[in-house]
Amino acid sequence: MLEANRHGQQLFLVDTFRQTRPPRARPAAPPRASRRGYPVAHRQLVLFDLPRDLAAGQRRGFPDPPDPTLAALLDQAVADHACTHGWSKQPRNNTRAAIRALLSIQDTPGAPIKASVVAERDRVAFAAQPVLDVLTATGMLNDDREPAILAWYDNQVAGLPEPMATEVCTWFDVLRTGSTIPPRSRPRSPTTTRLRVRSAMPVLRAWAAAGHTSLREISRADITAALPDSGSPLVLLGTALRSLFRLLKARKTIFVNPTARIRTGSPETREPLPLELTALRQALDADDPARAALAALVGFHALRNAQLRGLQLTDVRDGRLHLPERTILLAPAARTRLAAWLDHRSHRWPHTVNTYLFVDAYTALRTGPTSNLWINQALGMSPQAIREDRILHEAIATGGDIRRLCDLFGLSVTGAERYTRTVHEPALAEPSPSSRTRGHA
Repeated sequence: MLEANRHGQQLFLVDTFRQTRPPRARPAAPPRASRRGYPVAHRQLVLFDLPRDLAAGQRRGFPDPPDPTLAALLDQAVADHACTHGWSKQPRNNTRAAIRALLSIQDTPGAPIKASVVAERDRVAFAAQPVLDVLTATGMLNDDREPAILAWYDNQVAGLPEPMATEVCTWFDVLRTGSTIPPRSRPRSPTTTRLRVRSAMPVLRAWAAAGHTSLREISRADITAALPDSGSPLVLLGTALRSLFRLLKARKTIFVNPTARIRTGSPETREPLPLELTALRQALDADDPARAALAALVGFHALRNAQLRGLQLTDVRDGRLHLPERTILLAPAARTRLAAWLDHRSHRWPHTVNTYLFVDAYTALRTGPTSNLWINQALGMSPQAIREDRILHEAIATGGDIRRLCDLFGLSVTGAERYTRTVHEPALAEPSPSSRTRGHA
């Protein structure tokens, strides 16, 4: 003690000493090409517009880009984008080589690169999406791709006679893009647009085969003869035909709306049924951390597919899952499996900047959520089927307590009543032996 204090003691006050460290450097965002005069405003006209043989260029090699300044700028943009998104060396080099090849075949050096040309490159050599991401970030992409729904629609209406095809096309355009002239309407989602066109096409083809060339020739008797007797097919077809003829009548393409005052009812609701839980138990004990974590969140807390896709890393904290509409106290088994998934995620993709809780090999290099298909494949079953089974089990266990179902699963009163109605059904009141072994969701 005397030896330690021979030079006296130094007094430090609490929180007055700070070790200064240099700030952590963050990777710079890709510089936008427009800040350096790109893309150029002029366009070089060509005498002959010949298709590019990218396969031959891939075999023999592409020339150097005619604009070295732009090539160097995009090279740096690829490096910055790769650093920011945690790319490995191979996708970074592949993206750099693909962009340099695309620059070398431009008719106008410095002009935006067309997305359709990038897609052709995708079929020949490298993946198109990383190239599109870099070009979008730098403002050098000309997205001339046609929406997939247009090609799908052309295939659907192939063979319809004129002017019926034109009349249906008018309806399709209004569904897809909306209308600002009476009758005004908002654009429908691609799913709704596809559903309505798909529902109406069998009847339209039958009318065309019967010799009708225009929808002006369709009478009320033709409508009633085409409608099914009952059920959801009646509702879907009736809704599609009513939408079609109502628009054509408002546009004065037809004189009379043959669907007026024809009632088709509302869609049938399917009663929730118990689920065989053997596959769910296997998923909970799976070696794949993603599958086990997904199974725990759906099996114990009945999350929807969209909720699983939208979960952020910051939504899981303090043993709770923070959803926009409610906060869930995580079950111990769910916490364990989420911790295992987070460890696997950090080891597999240590440099990813994706903030979503669940990522895959594709989204780990980007910032978007996973797809519904990935959730279903990783889980091995439909999350909606598991969710319905868990809500039904809780409804039976609580004797149909609507308030409890609303609080636990974020249901509306109407949605909860769909499950409580089954409590009094003899076939559903007794849970299956496979579902008795697990606790409440």
